[in-house]
Amino acid sequence: MSSSLSRGQVTLLAVAMLATAAAGIGHYAGAPDLLTFVFAAIALAALAYVVSFATEQIGARFGPAVTGFLQSTLGNLPEFFIVIFALSAGEVVVAQTSIIGSLFANALLVLGIVIIVGAQHDADGLMRFRKRLPNDTATLLLSASFVIAIVALAVAERSEASHHVTALSAVGAVGLLAIYASWSFAYLRSDQPTEEALEQEHEPAAPLGLSVVLLAAAGTGAAFTSDWFVAALRPAMDSLGVSDAFAGLVVVAIAGNAVENVVGVVLAGKGQSDLAVSVVKNSVAQVAAFLYPLLVLVSMLFANRLTFQMAPVYVGGIVLTAIALWQITGDGEASFFEGVSLVAMYVTLAAFAWLD
Repeated sequence: MSSSLSRGQVTLLAVAMLATAAAGIGHYAGAPDLLTFVFAAIALAALAYVVSFATEQIGARFGPAVTGFLQSTLGNLPEFFIVIFALSAGEVVVAQTSIIGSLFANALLVLGIVIIVGAQHDADGLMRFRKRLPNDTATLLLSASFVIAIVALAVAERSEASHHVTALSAVGAVGLLAIYASWSFAYLRSDQPTEEALEQEHEPAAPLGLSVVLLAAAGTGAAFTSDWFVAALRPAMDSLGVSDAFAGLVVVAIAGNAVENVVGVVLAGKGQSDLAVSVVKNSVAQVAAFLYPLLVLVSMLFANRLTFQMAPVYVGGIVLTAIALWQITGDGEASFFEGVSLVAMYVTLAAFAWLD
């Protein structure tokens, strides 16, 4: 049984190595911050692909649900490291907006494009997929929205709880992780291949040993590159006149998380609707109910802490995003104009961050 990488996969692996090396050289050699930032952003996007590819190859030995779960969990490594290093550098606004930016980028921009592409693939202009994961994702996002809204209301009312935002956020984080754990257990136990998965079934492109090495190397590279990325972020954004909110909400979020989900667009173009939606929806669920609360708890070890307190406009944005996801994907089908609607929502939010 032989496995081989395609020319495109080899090219992307080479891009990841070269961009990471260039970012490292730029950081330690004192190159212009904007140049280092660009190389680091490219490296993070390419490393996110490598992590996604390696976990897909490992997960292919187990089943589709495990594969999607591993992809989403380990695919968030760059984002995790970016937030950790941003908090260490005192960039609290960038850290928080990059997390919620990942939510908005995946749930609105990427999913919107996936629906646009998928709807065009079907003759009747409707993209159809199984309902369970979209509905589960909406529930997880609504659970995260509940915690965020409670914190926002406590602060707005200046109640006694508003003096204990960190403690309230920690309790909410533990609750969200418990919800996520219970959902993950049931989701992974339902690991039954779809008809699409059976039709596309093939042996992994890379041997298990190579996949593990790629995963370890990409994870290590993501840790170093995230440090260089954050170090160059502030001077690069200042030179471009970009606000902290836009940097975190759009630039960092896309570089650290959303790029890996381009695979969802490719799958949609091939007519694999269930798999395409699964890739994006898993990422949304992971960020909302796993990555964000996990980082809230980890940040307790730092002087600058991450909480669920945020500007009212983002609170409203997250709540409305959860409702939009439930409305558009909860019935198991989505049309072209619904995909356009999601993308338009993201563009409007990005414009607000730019002008704020």
